[in-house]
Amino acid sequence: MAKREVDIVVLSDLHLGTYGCHATELLRYLKSIKPRAVILNGDIIDIWQFSKRYWPASHMMVIKHLTGLMAKDVPVYYIPGNHDEMLRRFRGFNLGPLKIVNKLSLKIDNKRVWVFHGDVFDVVMQNSRWLARLGAVGYDTLILINRLVNFISQKMGRGKLSFSKKVKNTVKSAVKFINDFEQTVCGIAAENQYDYVICGHIHHPEIKQVATKHGKVTYMNSGDWIENLTALEYNDSKWRIYSYNNDPVAQAIDLSKSKNTRQSSKDMMNSLLQELNMMQNKNEAPATELVAAGDRTL
Repeated sequence: MAKREVDIVVLSDLHLGTYGCHATELLRYLKSIKPRAVILNGDIIDIWQFSKRYWPASHMMVIKHLTGLMAKDVPVYYIPGNHDEMLRRFRGFNLGPLKIVNKLSLKIDNKRVWVFHGDVFDVVMQNSRWLARLGAVGYDTLILINRLVNFISQKMGRGKLSFSKKVKNTVKSAVKFINDFEQTVCGIAAENQYDYVICGHIHHPEIKQVATKHGKVTYMNSGDWIENLTALEYNDSKWRIYSYNNDPVAQAIDLSKSKNTRQSSKDMMNSLLQELNMMQNKNEAPATELVAAGDRTL
């Protein structure tokens, strides 16, 4: 199958290691594209809720696919979020094409783009971290219940439901939080003369222009792989929201033919470590950067 070429892919809020993560669908998507650069914009591995008892092969296969891209010298930028915040202590770490940063300032086709996860603007995160963690557990439980209900609903010939989306759309405080989040982010972006700002965190895929007192900014959010199954793609000088649910090509990919599906988790881990070792050896020699330091140009 010919893979679809994409200049830049932005993924956020995968929450690998949780029951809610649609890792199989994500893997199909990744196998359907050939990206020139990948930005992982936070909450990739859910360290908050990580358990040794739950790490399916499909989750490991996503990690292995990403390291496979790195082995092919595809730049991967990892911006930690609140659920994988312990990786922020490794800010500035480079391993071949892999770079861990807290934010990215890019210049793409003469437009300035600011990329960061977004939890810094979450009042609950900043002032009541224990409440945020409790909410994360409650959200994951809601997703599990939602999956069970959808399984029964589909068996009965009915469509899928989304409990959390319904809650967000009907609770005024949740809608207000999303609007305030977008307005705050865009205000700061415009003040710093950015044309685009890209976030994750709130699990709400969006591309829209926002007016601020400092001018207009295009706000983008890559959504998540818990409910929306979305990403941001940049190709042919345009940004768009990718939706797995509207992609029959990715949905048709048969993962059973992949040799990784026949490997044990231990074998996959050994293979992963070998790839990381190869990247470390490559890193000892000067490498050609797709994205330069500072205000980065793709």
